[in-house]
Amino acid sequence: MDTFFSDAEQAFRAEVRAFIRANLPADLAAKVRAGIHLSRADMARWNGILDAKGWAAHHWPQAYGGPGWTPIQRFLFEAECADADAPPLSVFGVYLVGPTLYTFGSDAQKAAYLPGIRSGATFWCQGYSEPNAGSDLASLKTTARKVEGGYVIDGAKAWTTEGHFADYMICLARTNPQVKPQAGLSLFIVDMTAKGVSLQRIITIDGAHSVNTTFLDGVFVPDDALIGEIDKGWTYAKFLLSHERTNNAQVHRSRREFTRLKELARQVAGPAGGSFLDDPVFQRRFAALDVELSALEVTVLRVLGDQTDGREPGPEASILKVIGSELQQRISELAMDVLGEEGIRQSHGEECAAATEAAGWAERHLFRRVVTIYAGANEIQKTIIARTVLGM
Repeated sequence: MDTFFSDAEQAFRAEVRAFIRANLPADLAAKVRAGIHLSRADMARWNGILDAKGWAAHHWPQAYGGPGWTPIQRFLFEAECADADAPPLSVFGVYLVGPTLYTFGSDAQKAAYLPGIRSGATFWCQGYSEPNAGSDLASLKTTARKVEGGYVIDGAKAWTTEGHFADYMICLARTNPQVKPQAGLSLFIVDMTAKGVSLQRIITIDGAHSVNTTFLDGVFVPDDALIGEIDKGWTYAKFLLSHERTNNAQVHRSRREFTRLKELARQVAGPAGGSFLDDPVFQRRFAALDVELSALEVTVLRVLGDQTDGREPGPEASILKVIGSELQQRISELAMDVLGEEGIRQSHGEECAAATEAAGWAERHLFRRVVTIYAGANEIQKTIIARTVLGM
C-alpha cells in the first residue's frame, strides 16, 4: 500500500507513528488487543491525549477545531492508530454527531457541543432504530409534539449503543404525521439526564453490555434542541448514515486483526502437522482474505480520493459497509477454526499461546455477528446498491 502515498504523506505517517508510540498508554493498548469492551473513561483518556495534540477530531475542518487534514492523511492516521492498538474514538460523537452539527446545526449548537466532543468530555448516542423500525427507518413511531418553548418526545429507541454512558442523544422523531413518512421527520438533541429518559440494558451474545433500549416518556426538549429545520430530519439522517457506513468498513482494524491472526496461526499446530500456515487449505483461506482486504483498502482510498475532489460518497458507502462487515466476520470465523481445540488446551499446566488469545477472539467472534446488521442491515445495503448502481 505504501506505493499509493507521496514522500510528504510518508513523512506525515512517520510523525503520527512516533507520536502514538510516545503517548499511547500501554494499559489501553493491552485492552484493545484483548478485545475488551472499553469503558467511557478508557475512551475519554485517549480522546483527551489526542485533543491536546489537536488530532482528536482528525477528520473535521480547521474551522471547527480539526487539523484540516486531507482524506489521505486521515486514512494514514487511522491506519497507524489501528496498528498500535490504540482505542477507537467514540463513533457517535467524533464521526457522526460532530459532522452533522457543524454541517446543519446552528452557531449556538456548534459552540455548545463541538468542544466537548473534541475533548472527550461529552459522549453521544444515536436514537434512530426502534423496536419496530430498524432497517425501515422511515416507519419509526417516536413522536415530537410541538408545545410552548419546545417539543415533547414520546417513544422508544432500540439498540442504543453507548447509551448507558452518553450525555446526549441525537434523536430522530416524527413531527408531521400528515405527509409521506420520510418527509415528516425531524432531528433533535436530547439530554440523557432529562426527565422521562430511561434505559434498559441489553446483554449481547458475547456477554457484554454495550447496547440498550431507551424509553422517552414525555421528554421535553427546548426549541434550540432542533437540528436544522423542522421536518427535514430525513436529509440529516441520511447524511449521518453515509458517514456511519463508510466508517464501518473498519479496514484498518480488520487489517490489524488479520496480521495478528497470521502470527497466531504460525504458533498453532495445524491438522496435518506443522503450523496452520503450513496447511494448504488454510494458506488459501489466508491468501483470499489478504487479497480482499487489499481490495477494500484500495476502494476506501478511491472514496477518499473522491472526497478530496469534493464528492461525497453515495452508494459507495453501502458497498464499503457490506464488504467491510463481511470481512470482519470472516476474519473472526477463521480465527475460530485456527484456535479450535488449541484455544482451550493446556500444556503442562500452562496455557498455550492459543489459549491466551482464545477468550478475546471468541468474544470478538460473537460480537461480530452484529456488524452485518447495525448501520443498516446488509440486505438493505444490497438493495440500495441494486437500485442506485445496477438500476434494478
